[in-house]
Order: sequence, then structure tokens, then C-alpha cells
Amino acid sequence: MDFTLNDQQHEWQAKARRFAEDDIRPVSLARDRILDPAQTWDWDLFKKGSRLGFRTLAVPKEYGGPGTDFVTQALVMAELARGDSAISKAFSQNWKWSHLIASACTPEQKQRFLSAFMADDTFVMGKGITEPNAGSDNRLPPEDDVRAGMRLKAERKGEEWILNGEKCFIANANIGKLFFVDARSDPSKSVKEGVTMFLVPRDTPGFRSGKVFNKNGWRFYQNAELIFENARVPQANVVDQSGGHGNLDKGERTGGDLFGDLELAANALGVCMSACESAMTLAKSRTQGGKPLAEQQSVQLKLGRMNMLTEALRSYVLRVAWEHDQKLASANAGFVMNFSTDVIQEVTQINMDLHGAAGFTMDAHAAKLVRDGIIWTHLAGDNVQRMKVVRRLVKAAK
Repeated sequence: MDFTLNDQQHEWQAKARRFAEDDIRPVSLARDRILDPAQTWDWDLFKKGSRLGFRTLAVPKEYGGPGTDFVTQALVMAELARGDSAISKAFSQNWKWSHLIASACTPEQKQRFLSAFMADDTFVMGKGITEPNAGSDNRLPPEDDVRAGMRLKAERKGEEWILNGEKCFIANANIGKLFFVDARSDPSKSVKEGVTMFLVPRDTPGFRSGKVFNKNGWRFYQNAELIFENARVPQANVVDQSGGHGNLDKGERTGGDLFGDLELAANALGVCMSACESAMTLAKSRTQGGKPLAEQQSVQLKLGRMNMLTEALRSYVLRVAWEHDQKLASANAGFVMNFSTDVIQEVTQINMDLHGAAGFTMDAHAAKLVRDGIIWTHLAGDNVQRMKVVRRLVKAAK
């Protein structure tokens, strides 16, 4: 296994690093301090990044995109997250659904939606799964209760589907132009079997966004409600009617599924890189008790642990990205997501501890890294759910 980067990977990594240093970092803390969660978004910054290729990075070449591999995408996510984790996620969220369009949509849907996506720097996407009363049970539904899970209802009327209900905490819900939406099309079956996935454009009749959620971390990244009131979606926008799409035990995983855990782990790597840089800068510049922090053993031990964990995460992220590129099936994607959750929270906490009282001020970079890291506790389910991926190892070992 050789992780030597090729010229294209080096080029994209360097481009992302320059954008993070020149454009993201100078505005990161200012955007984070804006009180209204709907106003933290910066279209000028996002459009500039889009013009550099960061919004469309995962679009296949046949549809006008660069068609980069997973290793390249992991490298870019980490570099952007060094500047700001939430801004990195704002770009990579679109890669997830680019993967899904490429892997699950019809040729006509690919042409219709990827063409529009490529042509518009403000075209962002999201997916609606979570609901006010349905979250974890969408991913791991109880075997004995067909009612568990999502309740958004989809009824077919001729060549249209009528959707009623709501979704919550949906990425890009208040700014997006296209959403994948899972809805119950057969209430007599569980979410493993009775769900249909739809492509729902912003201008769909009866469809709108609602409240924007105010988060402690990832403040730039937008999360809001999606509301469906007799929303009319044409049959031509049906993606799949084979059942649930968020189940960890699902045998065949789409491009979006494969990408999700890698995306969050690579983003966590960037945050850890930023925390290590922050801690090292502090240790080199501050003196305490008449001795530079960098020369004090307790500080050295903390710096060593931060960098050890970060480098371990980097190796695991690249391993999983390489496995995805080789189309190798393993449980590593779920494991690296769990590992990244532990690592990001420990590394950012150590960094804040090293900064002392200054690290606890709300406008401090160290405090922001901790607040962003807390988000990993409940991303795409929790660690307990994701560790149940080990069941696939048990099945494989039989």
C-alpha cells in the first residue's frame, strides 16, 4: 500500500491550503460570532471556493467535473477544515450528493441535475432523513415495530407523489436548491422496505424550508427544517423504491453512503491539524515560570499526544480513502468515523487546556475548535450505533 501522492493530488491539496489560509481563516472567527444562525453563511466566500472547484470536486468527468478520487477528496477536506471545519463541510456536503447522483440516479436525472449543478456557483444540495420524532430508528429500526422511523408520508397520485410532513436538522435546508428526501411510501412496511427516495428541487409546489437551527459549533454550516404540505413531486424524480437508505446493515452502499464516514473523519483530521499548529505556536511563544512552555515536560507530553493521535488519524483516513478508490469492502469507514470522534475531542481539549484561561474566551480559536469538535458526538448517528458495524465482521467470519 503506497500513499505517495500523485501530481493531481498534490495540486488539489496545495490549492485547498492556499484557499484556507488566504480566504477562510481571515473570516472564520468573525462568521462564527454572528448571533443569527441564518446570517453566518457567506455567499461571496462560497462562490469563490466554487469557482476554484471545491463545490464540484466529486462530479464525474463525463458531466463536466474533475472526477477526483477519494484520496484527493480527503486531502482537500482536511486542508479546508484546517481553516474552518464548518466551511469545509459546506463544500464537501455537495460531494456526498454528487456521488449519490452518479451512483443511484437514472441517466436522465444525472443529465438534468448535474448540468444545473455544474452551471451555478450557488447550487448546493442536501438530504432529508431526520425528523422531529425519527432519528436513530431510521438507521437501526427495531425489528418488531414497522412504525418506527420516519413519518414523512408519500402517496402516489398518477404521475405525481404527494408528500406531507417535515424533516429537521437538514444540511443546507434554508439555502439549497436540490434535496434527496426519504419518505414512507408504504406504511405497512418498515423503513428498511417501505421508503422511497425522491429528488426535490427548491421550487417544488408545497415545499419550503422552516426554522434555521442555532448550533454551538459548526455555525457557518446551515441546518434547518424542510416542510412538506401537499408537496407535488413527479414520478420522474423518484430515485429508488427499494427501501431504506440509512440502514447500517444495508448490503449495497451507494457512493453517498461510502463517502459519509470518510468525509467526517477527513474533516476531523483538519481540525486536529489546526489544533496541533495552535498548540505548537503557543508553546514556542509563551513563557511561564521563567521557562518557555516548549521546554516544559508536561507541555511536551501533551504536544506529543496531540500529534501522535493526529498522525494516527491521518493514516487511517488515507487508508479508508484508498480502500474506497480500490472498491474494497471493509468496516473501516465506520471505524475511522468513531476513531475520529474520539481523536478530535481529545486533541482540541488538550489544545484548549494548554491555552489556559485564554482558551475559554468565546472568541478564541482554541474554544471554537472544541465547539466544532463536539459536533462529532452526534453526526450520522452516535458512536454506539456506528460500532454495530462490527456485525458485518461477524457475518463475514462465518
